[in-house]
Amino acid sequence: MPDDTISIREFARREGVSDTLVHQALKKGKLSREPDGRMNPALVGSGWHKEESSAKRFAEAAKNDEELATGAGPVRGVSYGEALRLKENWLALLRRLDYEHKAGSLVEVATAQRVVFDLCREQRDAWLAFPSKVAPFLAVEFGIADLERLTASLAAHVHNQLADLGEPHARFDGEQL
Repeated sequence: MPDDTISIREFARREGVSDTLVHQALKKGKLSREPDGRMNPALVGSGWHKEESSAKRFAEAAKNDEELATGAGPVRGVSYGEALRLKENWLALLRRLDYEHKAGSLVEVATAQRVVFDLCREQRDAWLAFPSKVAPFLAVEFGIADLERLTASLAAHVHNQLADLGEPHARFDGEQL
């Protein structure tokens, strides 16, 4: 045996982990063996066993769970442990949604649509009232005697502008409005 390599158990001992974890890392490709089947001691302390961020692991687990639940992924049997993990992940997602809803950082789509509709209606009503409010001031400023004709002309232009704008269509899927 060459002096510059160490056994898997010695590698695990130096790293402060179990040799099972080292074997799993070898299977996943996080670590590699030397040609003689032993480990390079320079890899000790390289951070290979550091966990990925919990957010990344959570997102990957949720994606895998969704594929299993919707049948988008490959059809296969699920072991009891896997089913339990799926259940716990979905319960965690539901608790997270409940928390965000109670904290006020999550709003139901129906509520958001109602708010957007009400705001657009207020703006439309303000524009429809604009000609009758501003026409007397314009008539005095420009010396126009026929106030009714000026009001009707302004109202027609406001109506055309509102028709050009069309109906508001709010999108809540992250796409641009």
